[in-house]
Amino acid sequence: MHLVIVESPTKAKTIRKFLGKDYAVVASMGHVRDLPSSQDEVPEKYKKTDFGRLGVDVANDFEPLYVISPKKAKTVSELKRLLKDADDIYLATDEDREGESISWHLLELLKPKVPVKRMVFHEITKGAIDEALAHPRDIDEKLVRAQETRRILDRLVGYTVSPVIWKKIAFGLSAGRVQSPSLKAIVDRERLRMAFRKGSYWDVVAELEKDKTKFEAKLVLVDGKRIANGKDFDESTGAIKADAKDILLLDEAASKTIADASLKAEWKVTDVTQKETHRKAPPPFTTSTLQQESNRKIGLSSRDTMRTAQSLYEKGFITYMRTDSTNLSAEALKGIRSVVTSRFGEEYIGEARSDKAAAGAQEAHEAIRPSLTFTAPQETGLSGSEHDVYELIWMRAMASQMKDAKQLQISARLSAGTNEFQATGMKILFPGFLRAYVEGADDVEQAIEDREKALPELKTGDKPSCVDTKPLPHETKPPARFTEASIIQFMEKEGIGRPSTYAATISTLLDRGYVAKQGSALIPTFTAFAVTQLLEKYLSDLVDVTFTSTMEKSLDKIAEGTQEWLPYLRGFYLGEKGLQNRIKVEMESTVPDDAKLIHLPDLDGYTIKVGKFGPYVESTLPITGAAVKASLPADMFPGEVTKDAIDTVLKSAQQGPTSLGIDPETGLAIFLRTGSYGPYLQLGEEEEGSKKKPKRASIPKTIPLETLDFNKALSILALPRLLGVKEDSGKDIRAGLGRFGPYIVHDGDFRSIKEPDDVLTISLERALEMLAQPKGTRGGGVGKEIGKHPDDNKPVTLHSGKFGNYVKHGKVNATIPKDMKPEDVTLAKAVELIAERSAKGTTTKPKAKRAPRKKKTPAE
Repeated sequence: MHLVIVESPTKAKTIRKFLGKDYAVVASMGHVRDLPSSQDEVPEKYKKTDFGRLGVDVANDFEPLYVISPKKAKTVSELKRLLKDADDIYLATDEDREGESISWHLLELLKPKVPVKRMVFHEITKGAIDEALAHPRDIDEKLVRAQETRRILDRLVGYTVSPVIWKKIAFGLSAGRVQSPSLKAIVDRERLRMAFRKGSYWDVVAELEKDKTKFEAKLVLVDGKRIANGKDFDESTGAIKADAKDILLLDEAASKTIADASLKAEWKVTDVTQKETHRKAPPPFTTSTLQQESNRKIGLSSRDTMRTAQSLYEKGFITYMRTDSTNLSAEALKGIRSVVTSRFGEEYIGEARSDKAAAGAQEAHEAIRPSLTFTAPQETGLSGSEHDVYELIWMRAMASQMKDAKQLQISARLSAGTNEFQATGMKILFPGFLRAYVEGADDVEQAIEDREKALPELKTGDKPSCVDTKPLPHETKPPARFTEASIIQFMEKEGIGRPSTYAATISTLLDRGYVAKQGSALIPTFTAFAVTQLLEKYLSDLVDVTFTSTMEKSLDKIAEGTQEWLPYLRGFYLGEKGLQNRIKVEMESTVPDDAKLIHLPDLDGYTIKVGKFGPYVESTLPITGAAVKASLPADMFPGEVTKDAIDTVLKSAQQGPTSLGIDPETGLAIFLRTGSYGPYLQLGEEEEGSKKKPKRASIPKTIPLETLDFNKALSILALPRLLGVKEDSGKDIRAGLGRFGPYIVHDGDFRSIKEPDDVLTISLERALEMLAQPKGTRGGGVGKEIGKHPDDNKPVTLHSGKFGNYVKHGKVNATIPKDMKPEDVTLAKAVELIAERSAKGTTTKPKAKRAPRKKKTPAE
């Protein structure tokens, strides 16, 4: 029997289809061992040592402490059992550094006595698997060492800097080699926005008509002088730049006068220019460009994009999704060009393009593309985000081998009295690669035409009629906040991290509360400012993009074998200027109050700090000089803080809670208060020194504060309320408010109350209707059977529970990630989640394993 080990059940299932009965394909469920994730995983003999605290023995050539986590013990036991009957082993993990490392750890842990072969492939197709089996290789020790060095480096930064941040600012915060410079970039952009000063200007737009075709022209010159636009303003003052000469700044009155005069004037075309341009076909996707385009076009986060791409790869739809390269293999080029010819025609085929990997590329050697069948998106049977991401990849791959789009840029100058206007248009002469991007549209020609900006036929001397003129006000805009797409673009350009780390970095910034999302924009919080300020002051190189980029280049050299890993780690961490000493000498001397202080402009008289319970403001009353303090709302961010907003918060704090009346049952006052997470009701005062807290209740989002009165407050505080008794069980049905919103409950069976139902008014009859429905079907498909489990052909079902959505197979329940929609849960994903949950069922203690060290060389 040939034992083939991959990372996930989905990948195993796909590969199994291409191999015979002599092959057993099993999943390791990712890494089988790693550095300890918590002190619970550290073996007892190391718990009180620096080795145990860091997971890296700094004094012994940075030896890592590897442990098998409890959730992987069952997997390891199963692999060892299968190994007993194996004639040989094929390690078929992913082809990048992480995959190489997983294979190395499997080899070190299993210690097989049978032949071991490293099997790599770029896509999961029969041809690729057969080729990989025929040409196995050994484990690449350089890739393994590079990954281990990276892992150790990240651990040294995270586990030495983060505890200091806990002491100085607040517990639970963190720093990271890639995370911290990325956060600084987001904070710096917010600082630019805060320093920005708005400028105002006016212009005039005319609606013209010729040959029954209407078009638009914009004012550009007044009496031969150019009118000001947004680029002419100084962002720091809001005024016209000092070096801007011969520019006319229009105000409302002047623009209205020009508009009125232009409406009555005779219009004449004074010049027409036409220029043919070529729009170059884009290269196929890399990891970075896929994440950016997915975020822009279909609104997926980088984390969701990578999760979806991983699933597509493991199912055999696309090539490996972690790559820096835009290269395409000869076989792929042939296949794509064949599809383009058959679907679009030979006239769309361009010159064969196969770009080389970008500088520093260290992942897979080919771009992300559909597998060699090149199945059209509508023919795959995919749905939801999997279909959308596959369609993006398919369109981009096709477009990369198509001819450039040819466009005709048209510009016309028109006079209206002493004023000059400009009209611009664009006509697509040949769609080229754009044809792939409208594939699937009901009307392809119309879809292409919609990309054009039409102008009528214009020539010098023509006299179009003026239908209308409008004076328009404008304000200059501050620099745009980063989105997931633009921060990934920034990270790639500056050389911060690698494609495989982008999604995880952004997720960490969001999960740790450093950044919040407002629409697609990433907004830094007060905590982000505090941490960034601290690192800028004491460890500025850790947030410097040049330093971080240099670190990445060194890690690449280690992967290439041109730089030694041990001297590099020693230089970074040890010695007088090493991180270890700088933490002791510099950061430890920081006064916590100074570290918590947020430096914001234009807030004289106010002090903003970050504390244990979040951001707060301190000030003194103008007359008495008494100190006053108030928590800042959770939805207030540094870039939006004004004196008026702070005054409102402080005024509310001084006034205290609003009394809505006296509860007739207890005789206690009902207060409306505001906390960090919004408004809530409180019954009675909180007694100083008492451990008993007054009853509190959140206000449902369906109740606007302006409609909240005494009776509604009584109803909210009375929750949960009894609706009645279910006849067949004789047990109560109640309606209440919980952590996840309003609900009804009967005998432990919770159902969420969604609009238009209301927790305060929902009836017993309606509650019985909800309980009679299969659990979760009101949420759009939750509770339905997804399919049959491949191992036993028993149903796998989707459910909604008290703590969110989950999948079920037999007695195993597996939670669905919060950021995954129920409708996006495929059978393959459900099987993977169930397998991961099953692996967590053991409580076996972790085993310690010191990594074997290679012999030292003179260079070390």
